[in-house]
Amino acid sequence: MEMVEVPDPKIVSDTDVLIKMERVGVCGSDIHYYATGKIGSQIVDYPFPVGHEGAGTVVAIGSAVTRVKAGDKIAIEPAMPCWECDQCRAGRPHTCRNLRFLGCPGQADGSLSEYIVMPETSCFKLEHGMNLDDGALSEPLAIGVYAVRQSISMKDAHVGILGFGPIGMSVMLPAKAEGAESIYITDKIDARLKMAGKLGAKYSGNPDKEDVVTKISELEPNMLDVVFECCGQQEAIYNAFDLLKPGGKLMIIGIPEFDYWTIPVDQGRHKEITVTNVRRQNHALEPTLEMMKNKVFDAHQMVTHRFKFDQTKEAFDLVDNYAGGVMKAMIDF
Repeated sequence: MEMVEVPDPKIVSDTDVLIKMERVGVCGSDIHYYATGKIGSQIVDYPFPVGHEGAGTVVAIGSAVTRVKAGDKIAIEPAMPCWECDQCRAGRPHTCRNLRFLGCPGQADGSLSEYIVMPETSCFKLEHGMNLDDGALSEPLAIGVYAVRQSISMKDAHVGILGFGPIGMSVMLPAKAEGAESIYITDKIDARLKMAGKLGAKYSGNPDKEDVVTKISELEPNMLDVVFECCGQQEAIYNAFDLLKPGGKLMIIGIPEFDYWTIPVDQGRHKEITVTNVRRQNHALEPTLEMMKNKVFDAHQMVTHRFKFDQTKEAFDLVDNYAGGVMKAMIDF
């Protein structure tokens, strides 16, 4: 990784917004590109700036922009759909046929830059009482909100979250807010398990140190209604099938470094398990910002480390190595 000088971006379309970046959160997908150069079919062609969890200040706007103005603090939705294809017309802009996404190879440069230009539809003003951290955190939190709302009714639900990094935490907060009766957490980093306990997990355990399936089954004999896989590990899939009750639902959010999952067919058939893949988020950013504004949950404790822009490589190395009890590293411009 290196820092380079590039020309300032310019407003081209009358719906463009020029943004001075203020915060960028380091995401696990950024680390995939950094450490392995790809996520599945998305292969980096170097040089390439990543980053997509962002908040900034509006510097200038195109002549047709109405939703934000110069000086506004905004959260940035990294997806830039075409709004015209069959997926967009079907209400699925997150799977747009012509999607451009910040920091995604072959689509758009990322937000780890002093200035970026985004379409008006990707800009959301931060309301009174919200800060720039809220803006950057709203992106991963929206994934959790979307996943929870795509799963089952959380009222009185018994929930498992396998992997308690930023996405696991982004699932737990709305699940709890929407009425989950009990939440069970697994992770291999003890500092994260401690945080899960403070946030109200009924149980949090390290699968490297104990039989988490046995422990959870002792506490929940009928097993779990829904399990969110948030770590991209094959063993978590096996654990999920063991933990789910008949008719249960598995939500796969984690991004693995391999190309194929192995699914236990016998368990899946006999329990009639539903498996759902979660692709980023869809129509969840605004509800997430509303929940944050109304203090439905507090995600600020997700940020455990801060770095200046010229320390970005240090931030990426920290997250890549799961060092220092890191949950979310935030780049402050």
